[in-house]
Amino acid sequence: MRWTLKPKPPQDKIDILTNTLGVAPIIASLLIQRGIETFEEAKEFFRPSLDGLHDPYLMKDMDLAVARIEKAIAADENILVYGDYDVDGTTSVALLSSYLLSYYPNVATYIPDRYDEGYGVSNQGIDFALDNDFTLIIALDCGVKAIDKVAYASEKGVDFIICDHHRPGPELPKAVAVLDPKRSDCEYPFKELCGCGVGFKLIQALAKQRKQNINDLLLYLDLVATAIGADIVPITGENRILAHFGLKVINSNPRAGFQAILSQIKKTQLTITDVVFIIAPRINAAGRMKHGNHAVTLLTETDVEKAKEYASEIEQFNTDRREADKRITEEALLQISEKGEENRMTTVVYNKNWHKGVIGIVASRLTETYYRPTLVFTKSGEKLAASARSVKGFDVYNALEGCSEHIEQFGGHKYAAGLTLLEADYEKFKKAFEKEVAETIDKNLLQREISIDTEIDLQQITPKFYRILKQFAPFGPGNMTPVFMTQNLKDVGYGKCVGEDKSHLRVVVQQGNSTQFTGIGFGMGDKHDIACKGEPFKAAYVIDENEWQGTVNLQLRLKDIKP
Repeated sequence: MRWTLKPKPPQDKIDILTNTLGVAPIIASLLIQRGIETFEEAKEFFRPSLDGLHDPYLMKDMDLAVARIEKAIAADENILVYGDYDVDGTTSVALLSSYLLSYYPNVATYIPDRYDEGYGVSNQGIDFALDNDFTLIIALDCGVKAIDKVAYASEKGVDFIICDHHRPGPELPKAVAVLDPKRSDCEYPFKELCGCGVGFKLIQALAKQRKQNINDLLLYLDLVATAIGADIVPITGENRILAHFGLKVINSNPRAGFQAILSQIKKTQLTITDVVFIIAPRINAAGRMKHGNHAVTLLTETDVEKAKEYASEIEQFNTDRREADKRITEEALLQISEKGEENRMTTVVYNKNWHKGVIGIVASRLTETYYRPTLVFTKSGEKLAASARSVKGFDVYNALEGCSEHIEQFGGHKYAAGLTLLEADYEKFKKAFEKEVAETIDKNLLQREISIDTEIDLQQITPKFYRILKQFAPFGPGNMTPVFMTQNLKDVGYGKCVGEDKSHLRVVVQQGNSTQFTGIGFGMGDKHDIACKGEPFKAAYVIDENEWQGTVNLQLRLKDIKP
């Protein structure tokens, strides 16, 4: 691993903020690294306020979207709320449909089938709207590239409102309204909303028309916070406010569906990390293994007992997903080694029998193993479908654009994308993708990096220091959990490999005569000799709490150690 130490902010800035806030210089330094240099900025950071949310009408086409929905309600039209089968899509559909249903009955939901219809707006979805007399479709977390589909709907007399956050192509669909902060002509101040975040801005605008205020919408923020965490958008600006208050709802007054999930895993006081690793995979499992409708049903159910039935079904989907994920990852790793492809710049693997619902997770696993841009293909109807994942700093979406002559369709983000192509083009695409990445990637990006905020001594780690550090949450892109480095550590003699397969490292460390701290390094059993032979070493780590038999202690969660 490459260790990179962030530059220390100028001392005069640290001194000013230290005095202004009455905090330790190390805290001031961490804040300045996050762009916080004044009392007001610190207040916004530590005390997120709903007053910091932008006016939804600053978003291009918002007035047109609201006017069309109001017209539909006045004319007693049927409204179809349409969204993708992942967490962002299903939470968006649950959010908007439940808000509209709170005052208008003619609303239904539609989630495309991952296998029959694939990603985004589908002709089957539009045909469903036609067959069931829907004249307005509101598409969430998809649609910004659905030019042909929106045109098809328009010919049939069905209007579209699109709420998306993906990068638009050179042309926008001819919808009634296209809400997307990434539109080049949209001056909305915050560009990094997730799909559910854009959906929330729409209900915020509708609520304004109905003389409701932001407090009337708080109960929907648990969905928004879940989508923010799952979709890996920056937890800065408006996303930070939405995630902060959404977590409060999850922890104090969760909807029945969340209560049902949490009752199975016996967890209280969730962080955004818990949302990402506990709630999100279960919601996702429905669309991966069965159908995204199951997730929407769970998220909109108000009866806790019924929600528990749905949650136990979804728990089974999640178990099935884990088994499929494990098996396919093993098969993919075997394919790479059998073909002698361990030393390429990219990983591209294909098996027609792999479960389409888990290829994204497998792509992430392979990226963890080989640390390079990765694509996992499977057969989908007559075509091949793939999930793409990237490494930090490399834009896989741009790389796919560079190979677009071999691709039927693609979409996504910098670090995660999806595509389809003809089977006959697979080998040509595989060569082109390897060539494109080899020519454009900075080779340093192929070595995993640990970005260290600052170097500290163990004596600086106190309960008070950690209490302030905890207030930096919610953590995520743009505001990652601070990573520290400490030199001249020695294990005091208790270091050992732990876990069933002894793959984890547990040490008790001291720096000079400092307080002793337990350090745990998951998957770091191979570093035993560096830490446990009595020689000094340095560690990169985050600080967290460990609860054991009712006692809570601070510990170091090791990310890497070096002699």
